[in-house]
Amino acid sequence: MSFSIGIVGLPNVGKSTLFKALTKKQVDASNYPFCTIDPNIGTVAVPDERLDKLAAIYNSKKIINTVVEFVDIAGLVAGAHKGEGLGNKFLSHIRTVDAICQVVRKFSDPNVIHVANKVDPKSDEETIRLELIYADLATVEKRLSDMGPKSKSGDKEAVKMLAVYQKVKHILDEGKLLSEADMTDDEKLSIRDLNLLTVKPMMRVLNVDESEAAKEVPGYVVISAKVESELAEMSEADAREYLHTLGLEKTGLDRLITAAYTALDLITFLTAGEDETRAWTVKRGSSAPQAGAAIHTDFEQKFIRAEVTPWQDLVACKGEVGAREAGKTRTEGKEYIVQDGDTMYFRI
Repeated sequence: MSFSIGIVGLPNVGKSTLFKALTKKQVDASNYPFCTIDPNIGTVAVPDERLDKLAAIYNSKKIINTVVEFVDIAGLVAGAHKGEGLGNKFLSHIRTVDAICQVVRKFSDPNVIHVANKVDPKSDEETIRLELIYADLATVEKRLSDMGPKSKSGDKEAVKMLAVYQKVKHILDEGKLLSEADMTDDEKLSIRDLNLLTVKPMMRVLNVDESEAAKEVPGYVVISAKVESELAEMSEADAREYLHTLGLEKTGLDRLITAAYTALDLITFLTAGEDETRAWTVKRGSSAPQAGAAIHTDFEQKFIRAEVTPWQDLVACKGEVGAREAGKTRTEGKEYIVQDGDTMYFRI
C-alpha cells in the first residue's frame, strides 16, 4: 500500500520549502502568504536498506519500495473554517490524506514574513488545532440536524447514530481532537463517511534554524527545512558527511517517515525473488492472510500457508536454501501475526 501525508501550517512557516526538499520537486516557495493555492503533490520512495541487501542475494531485476505521497496544502489562517484566506480549499484538500503533518515555525529569519508578525510555535499550533476542530464541528452539527427528524420517527439506526454524533460534538466542544478522545472502534467506523479532520493521525514538525537541527524536542520531529534543501542538492556521500557534521544520523525525510509509520501504526513485510524485491506496507497486527491481500485479494481468500523468514536471517544465510538448512524458515498458518521485516512466500 501507499499512503499520503498532508503538510499543513500557517503561511510562511516553511511548508513548501520542506516539501520541495522531501520530494526534490520544484515548487513555488515565494515569500508571501497563500503562494501555495492548489496542493503540490510529490511521491517519495520510502528508504529501506533491507531491500538492497535482499536484492543483492537474489540478483533481483528491480526493487520496489513503499511509496508515500506528500501533499503541500495552502497555508491556513485563523477563520479558515469560515472561509478566511483559502480556508475552504485548504479543508477540502486535507480531507483526502491519511495523516496530517503540521509544520510550525521556530527558525529566525527577519526576511521571511510571519502572518502573525511573531514567531510563536505554540500559538501557530493552537490556531491550526482550533481550525480543524471548528471545521469538524460544522460537519457534525449539520449531520445532527439531518439526523434529528429520523431519530424522532423511531428509526433505531438513526437513534444509535444520533448518540454517536452527540458524543463527537461534545468532544469537539471541549476543544479535543477526536484522535485523542476515548472512542470505540465501532464509533470510529460509524463516522468514517464524515471524513472528519481531527480523526486523522497528526505529526508535528518543528522547523528550526540550521544550528538547532540536531536538537530533540519531545512530541516533535525537529527538522531544518534549510538543511533538508541543501541535502537534496548533494550526492549521497556528501549528504552523509554533512549530516555527520550537524550531529545527525538520518535525514528529515527518514525521521518523518518513521514518525508516519508510528502514527499510522504500519509495518513492512518483504517479498524477494529474481524478478523483484519489494516492500509491502500493512497495518500492525495484520494476520498472514490479511497481509497477503496487499499483494492480491486471492492471497487472503485462498490462503493455505506462508513461509516466513526474518530478513536478517535470509541475508545471513545467503538465501532461501541456507535459511531452510539453518532452520530459520517457518511455516505459518492463518492465525500468524506478521512482524516488521518478515520475508514471506505465500501458498494459495
